[in-house]
Amino acid sequence: MNYPNWLDRSEYPFHTRRVATRDGELSCVDEGAGETVVLVHGTPTWSFEWRHVIRALRPERRVLAPDHLGFGLSERPLAADYSPEAHSRRFAECMDALLAEGESATLVVHDFGGPIALPWALQNAQRIQRLVLVNTWLWSFADDPGMRRKAALASGALGRWLYRRFNLSQTVILPSAYGDRKKLTKAVHRQYVAVFPDAEARERVLFRLAKALLGSSDFYDSLWQRRAELAQLRPAILWGLKDPAFPPAALARLRAAWPDAPVTTFSDAGHWPHEEEPEAFVRALRDLLRAGGA
Repeated sequence: MNYPNWLDRSEYPFHTRRVATRDGELSCVDEGAGETVVLVHGTPTWSFEWRHVIRALRPERRVLAPDHLGFGLSERPLAADYSPEAHSRRFAECMDALLAEGESATLVVHDFGGPIALPWALQNAQRIQRLVLVNTWLWSFADDPGMRRKAALASGALGRWLYRRFNLSQTVILPSAYGDRKKLTKAVHRQYVAVFPDAEARERVLFRLAKALLGSSDFYDSLWQRRAELAQLRPAILWGLKDPAFPPAALARLRAAWPDAPVTTFSDAGHWPHEEEPEAFVRALRDLLRAGGA
C-alpha cells in the first residue's frame, strides 16, 4: 500500500493488509507465524502503540494489530458510525476475515480496545487462549463521580470545541496520561498527532468516543454483567500504576472481579505501559503466554 508521508517506517516497518468491513477498510498489521496474538488499541492512538510488542513477538508468533476505522492507516468514511458499538462490530468482522475457522488467539486489549474487542471474545470463548487487559475497563461510569465529571467535560460543548480547535485528546490528554512525559518524544508524538490534522475528523472520530464515555453506558454495563463468563477466558492484567485515566481503583475493581487473575504492575508507567516500559511489558506478556501454553 501507499503509506502517508508522515509515517516513520523505521519505527513502523510492518507488513499491513486491508480488511473489508461493511463500513470501510481496516488496516491490520499481520506479522510472523505461529500461535496468534491480537493487539487491540484504544483512543487517541492506533496500532503504532504496539510497535515494541510486535517487534518482540513476530519472530515466534503471528501478531495481528488492527487499526479501528478512522484511526491509523484505516479508512475514514464520512457516513460511518464511530461509536464503540460500531467499532466492536467491525472488529468481529476483521477477526472473522483474518483467523481461520476454529483458530485460537491470545487477545491483548488496551483502553477502548477492551469494550471494542470483548464482545467478540465472549462470542468466541472457545477460541481465546488467554485474555490480557491493559489499563482498560468494562463497566459503566454511573457509580464513579470523578470519571463522570471528566467525561461530562470532555463530551460537552466545551470539549467539542477543544477537540476541534486544539486536538484535545492528542495534544493534552495523551501526554498527561504518561507516567513520565519525557518518554513521549516529539518524534513519537507526531505519529499520533499527524493522523488527525483536521477539525472535522477529530470531531467525527475522537470526540465521538469522548461522548461515548457516558453515552454508551449500557454497552459497557452489558460487558460487566458477563464478567463471570470472561473469567473463563483466563484473564490476566498488565497495569501502569501512574495512569490518571484509570487509577488504582479501576485495577482493584478488576482484581475483585477475577481474584485468581495474575497481575503485573508497572510502578513508573502511566496509561501506556507497553509504550513507556516496553522491555518489562514484553517480558511480562511473554511470561503469560508461556504460562498459558499459548
